[in-house]
Amino acid sequence: MIRMKTTTALAIAAALAASAAPVLAAAPAPSKAVSAGFYSGRWYEIARIANAGQRDCQAPTTQFVSGSAGAFQVTQICRSGSPAGKAKTFNTKGRVLPSTSNAKFEMNFLGGIKKQEYWVLDCAGDGSWAIMATPGGNYVWLLSRKAVMSEASKASAVARIRALGYAQKLEFPAQPPA
Repeated sequence: MIRMKTTTALAIAAALAASAAPVLAAAPAPSKAVSAGFYSGRWYEIARIANAGQRDCQAPTTQFVSGSAGAFQVTQICRSGSPAGKAKTFNTKGRVLPSTSNAKFEMNFLGGIKKQEYWVLDCAGDGSWAIMATPGGNYVWLLSRKAVMSEASKASAVARIRALGYAQKLEFPAQPPA
């Protein structure tokens, strides 16, 4: 009898613990082709789900330089505390994944020891903004070709992030004024 009560109590405790844990759905698969131009030029980060790698990161930018056969170089800059703060620069390499209509890519970190896949979930028809995420659904970023988006464009893009299933709180890092 005691063993049955213990087993039942453990089962209830496990069920309660599982229901309290946040459930993250995988990112939706990209639904449209992405222009190869996505992998060239500067993107400004407008919004993101908080992550340890970007704690107190302000004025974040990603500069893509296209190479051959879908390869590219990336320079990411993050400033500590404010858009005028000390810059931290990360250089890495990446490549567009084959047969993905340019919508999936991977980047290497720590000298190629770690690889991370990213998906471009949506982008503006004119290429002015894009929504990028990790496949597991843990992280999402809103990128813009301009440091400051119009409030209407930003609201529309954030609504699209929500429609894609991301309910987590977004951070809006400071960018230098336009």
